[in-house]
Amino acid sequence: MSLFELENTLSFDEYIATFDTERVAKVHDFVAWLAQYQGGLVHNPWGEVNPDLEIVTDGFDAAQVRRDNLVAYLLPRLGRAKVFVVAEAVGYQGGRFSGIAITCERMLLDKHKTIRAKDITPIRLERTSSPTSSLLKGTQQKDGFNEPTDTVVWSAIVEKGIDPYDTLLWNIFPFHPHKEDNPLTNRTPTDREQQLGWEYTKRLLDLHIELGGVEPLVLAVGQKSADTMGKFGLSAIGLRHPANGGANLYRQGFAEAIDTYLK
Repeated sequence: MSLFELENTLSFDEYIATFDTERVAKVHDFVAWLAQYQGGLVHNPWGEVNPDLEIVTDGFDAAQVRRDNLVAYLLPRLGRAKVFVVAEAVGYQGGRFSGIAITCERMLLDKHKTIRAKDITPIRLERTSSPTSSLLKGTQQKDGFNEPTDTVVWSAIVEKGIDPYDTLLWNIFPFHPHKEDNPLTNRTPTDREQQLGWEYTKRLLDLHIELGGVEPLVLAVGQKSADTMGKFGLSAIGLRHPANGGANLYRQGFAEAIDTYLK
């Protein structure tokens, strides 16, 4: 039996118990803070549930599942990660249902073509999108959501030979902004939302240092994300956004940044 198979026998609570209690408390507090946010035309994955789109059954709280997913993702990375990859906002095909930035459900379920579930956490996490929602496509009902940008970002990490636990993925606005009357869309966060999101991003960076981490190399998914962080005094290297034919340029820029700054 492989190490991954052995660790998959651990429950979430058993896995959390392998970490220092102070670390766990700080990460839980951060995620609980995230869960409190509410905003217009914004879905908070860790604090809200849409019964039209998500699993609703006795003993299953989709928002709690996403909080657990995020805690399990952050615990081994905060204080360790050397690279932070930061996008603009949570997307409906990615963190909206997985609870983890720039990460889609198929990765969690080990149904992704190139990214393995063990690259995200050593325990198996759960989906929250409903397999029976009529608002989801057939493949989404069957296998969960898949997000092309998430695939490119994760693939660049794996292809470069970087330990996935030495990277941490995040969004400047860590919630899902959507268009009116259509929760399965993405919209650009407003200036006010970016300002608010920065408070969460700054706290995450501070928590990383508190837990023994060094100043990370910050890479932005798209120049717009880099410019936004620059407004708040955080220097980030802007990479070509993977969308609209930019996947290869993103990978190239990522590899060059790693070679230059992490020699």
